Amino acid sequence: MEKLDLILESNRNEISKFDSILAEANKIFNMEMEKFINLQIACSEALINAIVHGNKEDKSKKVYTSIVFDESEFVVWIKDEGDGFNIDEIPDPTSNENLLKESGRGIYIIRSLVDEFHCSSDSNGTEYTLKVIKR
Repeated sequence: MEKLDLILESNRNEISKFDSILAEANKIFNMEMEKFINLQIACSEALINAIVHGNKEDKSKKVYTSIVFDESEFVVWIKDEGDGFNIDEIPDPTSNENLLKESGRGIYIIRSLVDEFHCSSDSNGTEYTLKVIKR
């Protein structure tokens, strides 16, 4: 099992650092390109959520990331230091009344792009787990 950890500042420019280690990890895992691009997009959405919505771009807060993989699955873990939120209260971005809203799409996008998604959130922050299974 391989594991890579990276701590990011609460700044959108930090996402490119994560993208680099994600690409390095995939050189070993060898995910098919379409799945890898989907995972990149999902991770970017989760990182934006962590930096912007979780940590409110507060420079004193960090985003903790881990990439863990073996020959059959690739898991990305992202955790912020925000105040948390109730995932069940996020409106469905596909319902008519929400189609033109600019927020609320991130979680929906993440779920649609990975094989498994989990989000846990409390007053100590939000943790996202994204998993891709090699078939």
